[in-house]
Amino acid sequence: MTAASVAAAVAAIAIAGREAGADVLLGMLGPLGAAGVSWVLTERTFRRDPQQLTALTIGAFGVKILFFGAYVAVMLEVVGVHPMPFVVSFTGYFIALYVTEALLMRRLFAGG
Repeated sequence: MTAASVAAAVAAIAIAGREAGADVLLGMLGPLGAAGVSWVLTERTFRRDPQQLTALTIGAFGVKILFFGAYVAVMLEVVGVHPMPFVVSFTGYFIALYVTEALLMRRLFAGG
């Protein structure tokens, strides 16, 4: 996930220009961090005790709601990123990374 995200960020910065680079990278970091932590916890929990996975995902969902709300607010209000490149980057990475995580879960549950 990390390598693909960084490669996509480099391509996005090349297209959008260097002035939007920080905004694109900051739009990537929140979703990448959350998806990465979520995936590691999901995989470890599934391998240790699959019955605990539902409780983990419900708890993680609540934490992610709070995290993403705070992350976006801090980036827009405190850090002062440019809204358009940040929001486009954040949304694109959020969707792509959670689709990736869903595909990885499908493979994990199938025994792969």
